[in-house]
Amino acid sequence: MKKQRIAIVSGLRTPMAKAGGKFKKLQADSLGSKLLREVMMRSDLGFSDIDEVIIGNVAQPIHAANIARVMALRAGFPLSTPALTVHRNCASGMESITSAASRIYAGEGKVYLCGGVESMSNIPLVYSEKMTRLFTQFSKSKTAIERIEALLGFRPSFLKPTVGLMSGLTDPVSGLLMGSTAEVLARDFGISRTEQDKFALKSHQKAEKAMKKGRFLEESMAIVYDEVLGKVLDFDDGIRVGQTLEKLASLKPFFDRKNGTVTAGNASQITDAAAAVIVMRESEAKKRGLSPLGFLSAYDYCGLDPKRMGLGPVFATQALFSKTGLSMADIDLIEINEAFAAQVIADLKAFDSKLFAKTHFGKDHAVGSVDPKILNVNGGAIALGHPVGMTGTRLVLTMLYELRARGLQRGLSTLCIGGGQGAALLLEVE
Repeated sequence: MKKQRIAIVSGLRTPMAKAGGKFKKLQADSLGSKLLREVMMRSDLGFSDIDEVIIGNVAQPIHAANIARVMALRAGFPLSTPALTVHRNCASGMESITSAASRIYAGEGKVYLCGGVESMSNIPLVYSEKMTRLFTQFSKSKTAIERIEALLGFRPSFLKPTVGLMSGLTDPVSGLLMGSTAEVLARDFGISRTEQDKFALKSHQKAEKAMKKGRFLEESMAIVYDEVLGKVLDFDDGIRVGQTLEKLASLKPFFDRKNGTVTAGNASQITDAAAAVIVMRESEAKKRGLSPLGFLSAYDYCGLDPKRMGLGPVFATQALFSKTGLSMADIDLIEINEAFAAQVIADLKAFDSKLFAKTHFGKDHAVGSVDPKILNVNGGAIALGHPVGMTGTRLVLTMLYELRARGLQRGLSTLCIGGGQGAALLLEVE
């Protein structure tokens, strides 16, 4: 029996702020709780209608273990509402939605508030192992002499920290930074620096056009980030208005400084943001008299080589098409997360390759050619940013609003996942 669609009845996101910028003083739990409260205030549901809160987050703050619970309580949910934090790297925001779908299908609950949050500004520096041992030795010292002996073992080199952000963006299996995996794909598929910069330029241009048209206003809320001075952010501040190919070409490779092609300009921006949606069965929405934004019809996750994790959208989409019997011709709009320009370009080449399909899926035909006119029509993470725990939810929210705005029916939201995975969600509107 075919499963009922999951209705996404409402949703909202914060603006996306460049890390180290306007949201730097807002910890992830504070930013997320502001959003959850607003989502509930704008919905036709009460706090008590929500069976559980599920939030995706990657760099979980040490002061807010199980950040979903902290966010929920601070947003105003009753003590009786349970909350769960999920983590699937870049797909954490999608995982929150599909985890809720699984619970709904299993009959464990009817209505869920799902989302994702990330404050990449506040990913901490970590003391070195040697410095940590010194602190431990000092704290265990019982006499002044023991404490002095511990301090005499100190060396200035001990103060060199581990950068949490860089460590988190490094795959421990392959040993590669995420940007280095994009360099692998650039070499595999013969993708030039110019191709990547042109793709990045289009991302900014599309995002700039969408912002000027007010395209993001429906899906986002303003955030007061300085209550003393009354400062508010109500737009995505990573969009570089008037970006040029010349400016992009002037940037130096970041991950392979000698022979690389991936730069800060053709990679996703490090960003702070949160997003959330309310989900339930389609029949439950009808019962409550709610008009959904749209529906989750099917989804799939996959695993692949961590060194080539950027190809995750191709693997996951192939699995999704096999499950649903659909093809690329059935898709009206596509969102592929722009972790790196090289990664998306590699995906497009792999989608269109019979050899790739034969080699990896045993198919005699390509997964399907992607029409550039329906891809990331409002720009992507290169212009908007990629707050890793939040992005998956944003891709769903943005897709549904755009399908509705264009009078289209079916969309594919997909992304690559650090560590070698992919996710693909099939979304629909009436």
